[in-house]
Amino acid sequence: MRTNYINTLLVAGGISVSMLSCNKFTDIDPISEATSENAYSTRQEAEAGLVGAYDALQQEYYIWDNIIFSDVISDNYYAGGDNPEIFAADKLQVAPTNSRLFNNWTQLYSGILRANTVLDKVPAIQDPNLDDDGRREQILGEAHFLRALHYFNLVKMFGGVPLVLSTGASSPNEYQIPRATEEEVYQQVIADLEQALNSLPDKFSDESSVNKARATKGAANALLAKVYAQKADRDYNKVLIYCDAVINSPAGYSLLSNFADLFDGSHYNNAESILEVQFVGGAEANFGPQMLLPPSLSGDTWRKFMTPSHNLVNAFDSESDVVRKNSSILFENVNWLDEFWYNKANSSIPFAFKWKSASGWASTNRQYVLRLADIILLKAEALNELGRTAEARDVLNQIRQRAKISLSTAMDQEILKTVILNERRLELCQEGQRWDDLKRMGEVLEVMNRLNEIDLRTNQPVDYNMTDNKLLLPIPQQEINRNPQLVQNPGY
Repeated sequence: MRTNYINTLLVAGGISVSMLSCNKFTDIDPISEATSENAYSTRQEAEAGLVGAYDALQQEYYIWDNIIFSDVISDNYYAGGDNPEIFAADKLQVAPTNSRLFNNWTQLYSGILRANTVLDKVPAIQDPNLDDDGRREQILGEAHFLRALHYFNLVKMFGGVPLVLSTGASSPNEYQIPRATEEEVYQQVIADLEQALNSLPDKFSDESSVNKARATKGAANALLAKVYAQKADRDYNKVLIYCDAVINSPAGYSLLSNFADLFDGSHYNNAESILEVQFVGGAEANFGPQMLLPPSLSGDTWRKFMTPSHNLVNAFDSESDVVRKNSSILFENVNWLDEFWYNKANSSIPFAFKWKSASGWASTNRQYVLRLADIILLKAEALNELGRTAEARDVLNQIRQRAKISLSTAMDQEILKTVILNERRLELCQEGQRWDDLKRMGEVLEVMNRLNEIDLRTNQPVDYNMTDNKLLLPIPQQEINRNPQLVQNPGY
């Protein structure tokens, strides 16, 4: 549904939200332009609204800005290309006027608006077909999950943000509300996910292309595990409960025996996948690979926007981790200068390689929103934090064994904590996890300030000047200008 205000809606202090026109998630076109009088009256229209809500996962934030603000901003990758705002993220110099912040904020709230519309309208639909097979409750559960996912990403980036939980405002000014506290946002995320758990099935059908495209109990349990680990008053007992619910799910998740199969483009919707964005090409394509892959695979010759760091490459080499390195990083000679690898043309530099096919901006390569290896490593972390170090090491070694590297023999809790953090880095690089991991483990300041990254143009080390204030990104200045009730994060 779109009321007369939704076309120009200013969510949470002035966000201009456009319900992007996307193609099909199922065989139903998403509702993108409809009036309050005719939008939601049948099961088919409820499904169409949900399709529109899922289409939010194909916006730029979920394609690669989540990588910029987790992998590039951390010690995993350098910025490349020619965008000064991405270089600013790399150097930890993000200003409130950085337009990528506004884009991310807007897109995540757009996704929230779509989920809210489903949650507001579907309960009132009179079509009995919605209840014959419990589909109404499933649709609402999926919308609760999607809203939780968007708010989880917002709260990790910005801290407390305005909580907009309905589309019922009579004017845009009603969305000019203060920021909720960080804890209040997390509590809303948890409430949405608990509601989703009560409504979602373990599987929708026997078709993996359906089950991996939609929120299931496995997805809700996985996200709850991540939420309870990430929030300030983390609860590792609950992390363990939700991790085990995923690992022992009737959906039958399991690690692929070959790590490379996860990213070769031929094994999507696999047993390890819990939820992934369903890029199928054409109008529903992933432009991200074109931004990252080398000339031999992209067909162009301009400098790419993300380059694996010396520190990341050394981390693979220190573990003799050939399997994951070869699946994650590709070296190739290029005709441009790179200030960290070789400041001369025709030098070999590394490329982010978890996507393999650019296809002229129309790739079908995907990002995993949630996958089992992440949850297994989170279980190892939880066990270790709870003092069950021997058990944690055994769980960790499932991932190391798959990677064909030596099994950990660590017996000390602090040593194993470092090993697990490094293991997550090698397993999940280019998947938007590193910054959250460093923050959760309290390692951001030490890791970023001890980096020795030499700019070859000056032969001087980069001063990242990481401070506590930079643990959160600034609230976009455009939002503060529009909503006088918003307060900026400290230090910006």
